[in-house]
Amino acid sequence: MSVVCFVEQDSDGVVMDSSLRALTFARSLSSQSGEDVLAVVVAVRPRGTAPAPAGGGGGSAAIGVARDAHEALATYGVADVCVLVLPRTVGYAPRALATGLAQLAGAARASAVVAAATDHGNEVMAHLASLSHLPMLANCFEADRLAPTTLRLSRHRWGGSLIEDATLEASVALLTVAADAVMPTPALVATEPEARTFTPELAETDLAVRAVESRDAGGGVSLANAKVVVSGGRGVGSVAGFEALDELAQLLGGAVGVSRAVTSLGWRPHSEQVGQTGTRVAPDLYLACGISGAIQHLAGCQSAKVMVAINTDPQAPIMSRADYAVIGDLNAVLPALVEALRDRR
Repeated sequence: MSVVCFVEQDSDGVVMDSSLRALTFARSLSSQSGEDVLAVVVAVRPRGTAPAPAGGGGGSAAIGVARDAHEALATYGVADVCVLVLPRTVGYAPRALATGLAQLAGAARASAVVAAATDHGNEVMAHLASLSHLPMLANCFEADRLAPTTLRLSRHRWGGSLIEDATLEASVALLTVAADAVMPTPALVATEPEARTFTPELAETDLAVRAVESRDAGGGVSLANAKVVVSGGRGVGSVAGFEALDELAQLLGGAVGVSRAVTSLGWRPHSEQVGQTGTRVAPDLYLACGISGAIQHLAGCQSAKVMVAINTDPQAPIMSRADYAVIGDLNAVLPALVEALRDRR
């Protein structure tokens, strides 16, 4: 038996930070019953190439597993790697991925299937729950195995403002991991996982909803995985005011985030929103610029290791949550900070 973990990679084949956290959770769960962790990554077979044989073909396992990714999986204690090969060029097909996971879980006699609680992870696992007629619990961060088919779980609810303790009884536990609440922790001893390919048996309906084209929206660091997030609120003042935040984020190798007020004003896209109805982040540094600190926003950044707040209002709610506070005008503070970073470079 094993614990199956759906692992997401970025466009360069690097394992996403959220999936490293999910692997940490999966390894903790598997250790309670002496099981192995089976990592599942996704590959798409280019048009015109022969399909990989179902369940085998180690020679073609390099498809979808870059060297760095394979090393990361070994570092996190993965016993085996399975490359899920889709039968046509699609960037993302949630039901097809769920069908493949269902078939792999059955073949591996999985006691649990785990994924990061990202947009893709939650969607794929919801499809898997529907296909398997099993319950799925999202945003988990602790698990204790009480019996072979019984788990006691703790998970976030209401955007992280509430912790729920629940007992799950299911033949296969389907779980997504609240990545901002689980620290990515390598295994004490690295493994040497073997990689193999698996081509699932799919129906046309499994590919009815899929990504047919992907366009680069400008590159940069992903907000969900950024180690540094420079976030702006209504206090930035205008669309033009974000130019300083963009430059600061670039100098720090980070990403720009925004509050809900900013997206409501149309200054920045919703994809950059941090909060309960946006992206939950867990960076090493969260720099909050002109953000008052509504509870919905704090729910999305509460797992930052260090929070620095810049605001003219010393009584703003975010000040009580920040590790460091700068009481001052953004129009003076940010240019000085950018200039100092330029000088250091």
